[in-house]
Amino acid sequence: MQDGVPSHKAEETQNLIRDNVPEFIGVDISPQRGNGEWPPNSPDLNIMDYSIWSILEAEACSKPHQSIDALKKSLTKAWNNISQDVIDRAVDDFPKRLKKCIEAYGGHFENN
Repeated sequence: MQDGVPSHKAEETQNLIRDNVPEFIGVDISPQRGNGEWPPNSPDLNIMDYSIWSILEAEACSKPHQSIDALKKSLTKAWNNISQDVIDRAVDDFPKRLKKCIEAYGGHFENN
């Protein structure tokens, strides 16, 4: 999932993904355009935002950490403990979320 972050809209990134992901939805990266065909930074369409981050936060940030290294270790442990079933459910929920976003945008996104 890509959003409007500058690194996601970079020409190199766009070309790399376009070459490797058959159903990639590109973005018009000209300065006159906003996010092109992409919805604007919607956490509703980012599995990490609507599902995974809350799990990581609950597991890894339930207690203070003495260092960045300790936080990284805690996050890695929490990440490794997320079951495939949780990830599968989040992915399976995506079409329903996409449909709701499309409805919220009046049934269409601007294409160029």
